[in-house]
Amino acid sequence: MAVKSDDGRSVGGRSVGGRSDIEIARVAVKRPIREIGAKLGIPEEALIPYGHDKAKVAQGFVSGLEGRPEGKLILVTAISPTPAGEGKTTTTVGLGDALARIGKRTAICIREASLGPNFGMKGGAAGGGMAQIVPMDEMNLHFTGDFHAITAAHNLLAALIDNHLYWGNALDIDPRRITWRRVMDMNDRALRDMVVGLGGVRNGFPRQTGFDITVASEVMAILCLARDLEDLQQRLGAIVIGARRDLSPVHARDLKAEGAMTVLLKEAMQPNLVQTLEHTPAFVHGGPFANIAHGCNSVIATRTALRLADYVVTEAGFGADLGAEKFFDIKCRKAGLAPAAAVIVATVRALKMNGGTARADLGPEDVAAVERGCANLGRHIANTRGFGVPVVVAINHFTGDTAAELAAVQAFCAAQGVQAVLCRHWAEGGAGAEDLARVVVELAAEPSSFAPLYSDDMPLLAKIETVATRIYHAAEVVPEAGIREQLAAWEAAGHGHLPVCIAKTQYSFSTDPTRRGAPSGHSVPLREVRLAAGAGFVVAICGEIMTMPGLPRVPAAESIRLNAAGEIDGLF
Repeated sequence: MAVKSDDGRSVGGRSVGGRSDIEIARVAVKRPIREIGAKLGIPEEALIPYGHDKAKVAQGFVSGLEGRPEGKLILVTAISPTPAGEGKTTTTVGLGDALARIGKRTAICIREASLGPNFGMKGGAAGGGMAQIVPMDEMNLHFTGDFHAITAAHNLLAALIDNHLYWGNALDIDPRRITWRRVMDMNDRALRDMVVGLGGVRNGFPRQTGFDITVASEVMAILCLARDLEDLQQRLGAIVIGARRDLSPVHARDLKAEGAMTVLLKEAMQPNLVQTLEHTPAFVHGGPFANIAHGCNSVIATRTALRLADYVVTEAGFGADLGAEKFFDIKCRKAGLAPAAAVIVATVRALKMNGGTARADLGPEDVAAVERGCANLGRHIANTRGFGVPVVVAINHFTGDTAAELAAVQAFCAAQGVQAVLCRHWAEGGAGAEDLARVVVELAAEPSSFAPLYSDDMPLLAKIETVATRIYHAAEVVPEAGIREQLAAWEAAGHGHLPVCIAKTQYSFSTDPTRRGAPSGHSVPLREVRLAAGAGFVVAICGEIMTMPGLPRVPAAESIRLNAAGEIDGLF
């Protein structure tokens, strides 16, 4: 069972009327997926069913939507995450249901769940309480197989690289400069660094490499940013896998890999359609992490939703310093999207933790801690408004919140010129977020002045420094030896126009996960840079962040099992 907080809720396994998230989802009355598609005008023949309650939307139908007017795009983001929980996905689902309740044609767009955090510590990614997407268990596990296809396509390229070395290395690839690693959708720290090719001549040439988690794969990022299959194949071909002995880059197309990789990803490129507990259509597609990738669902799903609905509610992973910044600077820049409004999710409990309260002490009223923690919220508000996007704060209500604590949050937001709306969607579904929905509609009607944080023509290091100083409020970026030269070489090779994707801890504006609140004046150590030429960005790895996570001391997997009825227990 999930560990409950003092008021009966936990970060993962929450209880509404004594029922956990998975128990609520298990008894949900789902409508046939053709009825969900019909709400958006998707004909039954354009749906490729996976059972009765989920389907892929056919590529031909998606392509036929080109040129249609688009609805309003609403981003849901959050304050810096804490073990107390913020409820970003839950709020995304609740807001979508609420917009539908007030008569708006609405679609939700979120990412698919990774098996790594599901069996690690985070739990599922389908929302919670009465604001969930169903089928919850299938979405959090294998779903429609997209992650497996991405893993296979990525590892096919890895196999082709080593096979090319084995059969004579006609491209003169330098084995010491191969940067393409392997991936799997599981947390396994033992695979971070390893040697392959051991065991003699028949097994190839030994070389050092390692594994990343699938959600950190450039193939995942490419699938989520590609416009269509043709664009997908071109991007796959542009992947840089390493260098020759003369230091010239080697691309996936040099290995003739992009065609077969595209074949493996053909079905995965089609958006997945499911529903909420209240039968609001939801596109669940793609799943890059926001602390080590760009953290947004696929462009093709978002664009499809925008051409079918008046309002599209989407989310970006972790806090606004990671997910929202990358949503604006990478996804919106590359896809030409202009969000109409942003919702920043906060909870009294998480604000207390950002104000210095220990998790064990969150129960008693502590207005002073809430007020201290509001510095974190204020930083995220200012950052988001800095992109020219109207902002509203959603206070995700917990039953232990006191009137004085809630008043402190609302007073702080009012002083910032932003509304803070109390939301009860976790307990009440869409009905508990109707006030938020009405504010969002008002904000979305205002003219948008959205603009990315930096221009394409800035040097790569200057882009990294701009994010670090303006979003993280750092004093400086400190690159390790050789990084300046590497960035300059990529600029000389024609990659200087790319945006940057900064990988760092999600728990702090700094690279120290223990520094909560709103730290300023810190240094950002730049440990490594990676060129994702196919995805179209440069990854800057800062601090101690890992692209292959490990499992915690007590993994969630220890509590996941089938019960006597053959149903899944322990997944939340």
